[in-house]
Amino acid sequence: MRVEGLKLTPVSSAGIEQNASEVASGSKNFGEFLTEALGEVNQLQNDSAKASFDLAAGKLQDVSQVTIAAEKANIAIQLTMQVRNKMIDAYQEVMRMQV
Repeated sequence: MRVEGLKLTPVSSAGIEQNASEVASGSKNFGEFLTEALGEVNQLQNDSAKASFDLAAGKLQDVSQVTIAAEKANIAIQLTMQVRNKMIDAYQEVMRMQV
């Protein structure tokens, strides 16, 4: 039995360099990143609700699309809650510091 080598496609670093330059130049602050991330979570929640309504109305025949949209929204909200919890823990830790 012959085993062939993997054919890997090269990874472009253009997007990574652009994000790194944005961070280095300070074009976005933490509040803007947070607002953008919360907007994306909200959009996923809206997409999930729309998919559910479309399934109930008979516009969608594929249940897997609704399930995937619901799971994406669920994972995004869980991640958001975990980030929130970590931020609160960090804030409380800073408040406990003695100066």
